Amino acid sequence: MTDWPLAQSYRFNGHSVRYAVRGDGPPLVFVHGTPFSSYVWHRIAPHFITSHRVHYFDLLGYGQSEKVDGDVSLGVQNQLLAQLLEHWGLDRPDIVAHDFGGATALRAHLLNGKEYRSLTLIDPVALTPWGSPFVQHVRQHEAAFSGLPDYIQRAIVPTYIRGAIKRDIPDDELDPYVQPWVGDPGQAAFYRQIAQMDERYTREAEGLYPTIRCPVQILWGEDDQWIPIERGRALQQMIPGAQFHAIPNAGHLVQEDAPEAIVAALMRFLPQPPSS
Repeated sequence: MTDWPLAQSYRFNGHSVRYAVRGDGPPLVFVHGTPFSSYVWHRIAPHFITSHRVHYFDLLGYGQSEKVDGDVSLGVQNQLLAQLLEHWGLDRPDIVAHDFGGATALRAHLLNGKEYRSLTLIDPVALTPWGSPFVQHVRQHEAAFSGLPDYIQRAIVPTYIRGAIKRDIPDDELDPYVQPWVGDPGQAAFYRQIAQMDERYTREAEGLYPTIRCPVQILWGEDDQWIPIERGRALQQMIPGAQFHAIPNAGHLVQEDAPEAIVAALMRFLPQPPSS
């Protein structure tokens, strides 16, 4: 993805994970979800590189990271995040996490003991039950989907991803989201990560949400067709002091429908550096 370079690499469990670090200031880490990549932050991250040291990466098995024929579930992604925070030398970064990235950040905090200065969750996978009818079907028939003809895969993936975006996104803007999941090894990786979706990974953390140790804000697209906004309001009730902001005219991928709303919410919420 030439317009979204991830020039650096970290070895995790013997596999390559790609990442980038830009800017200078307090550490700010962006964590993407599925079936996406760090490219979801391409309209968000550039606004913060003058005020923060911005870190973003592709989860194991996603985007430009290695397409592993193995475990790419939520059960390992929090371990990856915890190790990256150590690798980057970050003690209490601000974290911004979307979808599966939300579960990843919550698990790293609650199960791996990583401390955050603040946590922003955007339409996160956090409460059971979750998983669309498509996801449930693929989980039962992974091998059949992995072997689909290429032209069928190139029809399925754009249709699936468009379901996360409310606006009518042009093909050329959608293409960076589609390309990692077509061809070899992308197609098999696409169905592998779906087949490994398991609600037990969120159940392991759910009961600990009242013990979160940092300020939390939750942003949710009002027109999210993947996870209804009611889940977001329920999550807010489980986290003491959490803020909740509904974002109008936005679906599940708020980053494409209303990036300015995310930027504005972060600028209001992130701790301000001390005045000199």
